[in-house]
Amino acid sequence: MFIFTKANLIRFVVGAICLLLVLNFLWTSESDGSSSTSLSKLSIRRVHKYAHIHSRNDSGSGIGRNSNMAGHKLPTAPLALSKERELHNERNSTLTTVIAIANFTSIPQDLPHAHPHPHPQDFANSTLNPQLHPTQNCTDPDPRDGGPITPNTTLESLDIIEAELGPLLRPGGAYQPSDCIAQYHVAIVVPFRDRYAHLSVFLRNIHPFLMKQRIAYRIFIIEQTNGKPFNRAAMMNIGYLEALKLYRWDCFIFHDVDLLPLDERNLYNCPRQPRHMSVAIDTLNFKLPYRSIFGGVSAMTRQQFQAVNGFSNSFFGWGGEDDDMSNRLKHANLFISRYPINIARYKMLKHQKEKANPKRYENLQNGIGKIEMDGINSIKYEIYSIKEFPTFTWYLAELKNSERKS
Repeated sequence: MFIFTKANLIRFVVGAICLLLVLNFLWTSESDGSSSTSLSKLSIRRVHKYAHIHSRNDSGSGIGRNSNMAGHKLPTAPLALSKERELHNERNSTLTTVIAIANFTSIPQDLPHAHPHPHPQDFANSTLNPQLHPTQNCTDPDPRDGGPITPNTTLESLDIIEAELGPLLRPGGAYQPSDCIAQYHVAIVVPFRDRYAHLSVFLRNIHPFLMKQRIAYRIFIIEQTNGKPFNRAAMMNIGYLEALKLYRWDCFIFHDVDLLPLDERNLYNCPRQPRHMSVAIDTLNFKLPYRSIFGGVSAMTRQQFQAVNGFSNSFFGWGGEDDDMSNRLKHANLFISRYPINIARYKMLKHQKEKANPKRYENLQNGIGKIEMDGINSIKYEIYSIKEFPTFTWYLAELKNSERKS
C-alpha cells in the first residue's frame, strides 16, 4: 500500500525525472543514427550555438570513395556551399559519392582566368568596399614590414571569434584581398578531433595573420568521427579531395590546430618545392629535431601532392605519417624546403600527449612499396555533414579504411 507523504512524493518526482532523461538519451541516440560514431558528441556544435546538420545513407552501407585524382576533372570556377542546404548523396553504380550543393556567392569567379575582379555581390555583408576593382596583381608582403608577433592565446567562444572576424570574411572562412588580384589560392586544411579550445585560439590568430599576406584562402576543418583511433593523414587526404570539389586551389597547407605562427615573414603561399613550415617550435627549444621532418605545418602544390598520391591512410594514432610523406617526396625526386629558423617559428598550445601508433615503424618500413596503392586514390570515407561557419568550413567525416598490418 502506497502511503502519500512528502518524502514519497519527492522520490516519485526524482524517479520520473531520471526516467525521462534516460528515455530522452535513448531516443536522441536512435534518431541521430550514430550509435557507433557518436556524432552528437563529436560535432562542432559542442562548443557552438549553431545547429548540427548531418545526412547519411539510411541503409548505413554507403561508402564515399574518390577516384584517382590524376583522372579527375577539377572545377574551373570556385563554388561555395549553400548555407541553407545540406549535402546530399548521389548514387553512382555501387558506390555513393558525397557531393555538395553549390552557388557562386562566397568566392569570386575564377579569379586568374575568367573573372579577374571581385564582383560587388561577393562583398555583401562585409566591411570591404564594393566599388573597389583592383587591376594589379598582389605581391608578397615586404619582409621589412613584418617581423616577430605575439599570438593572442586568450580562450574565447567561437561566437566571440566570429563577431570579431566574420565581417572581414566570406562564408566558410574564405578571404580575398580587396586591393589587388591574388596570385595564390590556398586551401588551409586542418585535421581535427576533440581540440575545441585550440580551434577558437587558432582561428583568432590565423585569420589576421593570413589576411596580411595578400593571398586568397579558405580554412577547412576536417573532423573525424569516433570509432577508430585518430588518423591525421587520412583527414588531410579527405580535406584535399573535398576542397578540390569547391575550387581549383593552387596549393594546400596542412596545419595542426595547436600551432600558431610567430613571425609575419613566414609566408603561406605556394612553394616551388614542398615546404616544411613549422621549422622551429617553442616546445622543442626552437630547434629542428631532424632534417627529414615534415610534420606540424607543411605546404604543397596540387601537382606535388598528386605526384606522391597524398598521405598514407595506414597511420592510426600518433606518429609516422609525416615521416612517411618525407619518404614519398624523396621517392618522387622532390626535396623539402624551409624558411630560416628565425622566421619559421611557432608556438604550440598545451595538450595531453597522444597515444602513439604501435605500427608506425612497421608502416614506415614498408611505406615506399605502397605509395601507388595507399593514398588519395584508395581512401574510403563518408561525409556526414558539411557546414559553413563564418570563420571556417566544417566537414564531419568517417574513415572507412580498415586498420591493418602492412
